[in-house]
Amino acid sequence: VRRPAIDVSESERGYVVTLDVPGVTREDVKVSIDGRRVSIVAEARAAEAPAADETTEAPKSADRVILRERALASYARSFTLQSEIDQASSQARLDNGVLTLTLTKRSANTTQLTVN
Repeated sequence: VRRPAIDVSESERGYVVTLDVPGVTREDVKVSIDGRRVSIVAEARAAEAPAADETTEAPKSADRVILRERALASYARSFTLQSEIDQASSQARLDNGVLTLTLTKRSANTTQLTVN
């Protein structure tokens, strides 16, 4: 399991978290938010042989792989932020192997009581 480096920036309204997860599809990314705790798990599948068509030849069963460096990779990262996150208004986007989380801070429900 690889532990990708992250970049976190903060504004008054929330956080933006960016991390690299090359080879991962949207379906293979899981983001969990529990209060201030954010957990990310992603899995890149092993590279598949290209599909056969008229222009490419399908690999024969006698073919053997002599070098495989692009294999299954797992990524996991958890961290705690200073403010609780509003999961309903937060977003996640995966673009060219870069996962960007836009996390909205949960607003403090401050109500003022009327004194009778």
